[in-house]
Amino acid sequence: MSKVVVIGAGASGIIASLKASQKNEVLLIDGNSQCGKKLLVTGNGKCNYWNEDISLKNYFTSDTDVLNKILEHKNEVLDYLYSLGIYPKVKNGYYYPASGLAASIREIFERELDRCNVKTLYNTKVLNIEKNTDKFIITTEYEKIEADKVIIATGSKAAVKTGSDGSCYEIIKNFGHKVNEVLPALVGLKTNDKSIKEWVGVRCDAKISLFIDNKNVIEESGEIQLTEDGISGICTFNISGVVSKAIYENKNVLVKINFVPSIENFYDFFEERNEKLNNRTIEELLESILNYKLTSVILKKSRIKKDSYWDNLTDNEKLILIKNITDFDLEINNTNSYDKAQVCTGGIPLNEINNNMESIYQNGLYLIGEILDVDGKCGGFNLAFAFITGYLAGKSI
Repeated sequence: MSKVVVIGAGASGIIASLKASQKNEVLLIDGNSQCGKKLLVTGNGKCNYWNEDISLKNYFTSDTDVLNKILEHKNEVLDYLYSLGIYPKVKNGYYYPASGLAASIREIFERELDRCNVKTLYNTKVLNIEKNTDKFIITTEYEKIEADKVIIATGSKAAVKTGSDGSCYEIIKNFGHKVNEVLPALVGLKTNDKSIKEWVGVRCDAKISLFIDNKNVIEESGEIQLTEDGISGICTFNISGVVSKAIYENKNVLVKINFVPSIENFYDFFEERNEKLNNRTIEELLESILNYKLTSVILKKSRIKKDSYWDNLTDNEKLILIKNITDFDLEINNTNSYDKAQVCTGGIPLNEINNNMESIYQNGLYLIGEILDVDGKCGGFNLAFAFITGYLAGKSI
């Protein structure tokens, strides 16, 4: 029997502890006062912990081959979660606990840790990890702890309030690992364009297209939220990691927004609407199509007065108006900060671990969860990755 120390009591660390405890003595260390703190705020407190479509297309990483091998274990891990007592409610492919409460999952995990005799050490920060001959020496604020194997599951820099501060990246570097730049992901995007302030608070269905250095790299459709200094919402979150990297590399980032994606040819539609609704102003023609705040921003950007009539506009004015409704340009210069990000992009490259999540540079050192350079879209993909990697490390040990 080996002594295993798991650092980080989030989703991946908990699962790793439970699996490793089947044949080993396990100590779980975390800086918070209890396990699963980040789980409690996931999915607005409902905990979207899985998705029916766990596949490569929903993740971003530079090592797709390694990730694909990891994801091959998805069914085994989902069955394991069920065996712990997590009963799902599936809505549009999204898995939630049927209770609708993230706390349900955390309570199950806490009881299982106790049942499996996993020792816990909370309110404790790990300062350093070294390898001394055949033992790891973990230095905390209060003591030094010996271990045969160490699993690092400390998360990234996202959601700092839950305890993720990125401090373990430097420790991992000491074992020879590279850390790809860690940047906010699943986060809102910001612009310097002051003309959009009036649209704050508007939610609408849209299609957004991301252009980096004039190249269209990704598109997303669904609800977006318009903010005082940019855009937010699930669609925005899903492209934000790519945006973070592009901004870090000083590339030009432009988002194009189609505010009427359900109408195929909006120009023809608008001409026909103008004919049917006789003697209506532009503002009146847009009534019930766009939120009035959004209409105001678009008309000002198009330099068209709200009491203008479609028939009185020049051809060029008509084209400008339609473009700003169906192809609104928003130059992005930043993202929101780490504390508002749900996850991060960047971290330890997947090609620096083996199929059991063990470091290729240091035997007995395992790296799991969000510290790895993998970030998923919204929809339970990041938690699923955390559960799978934790399961593989714990099972291997």
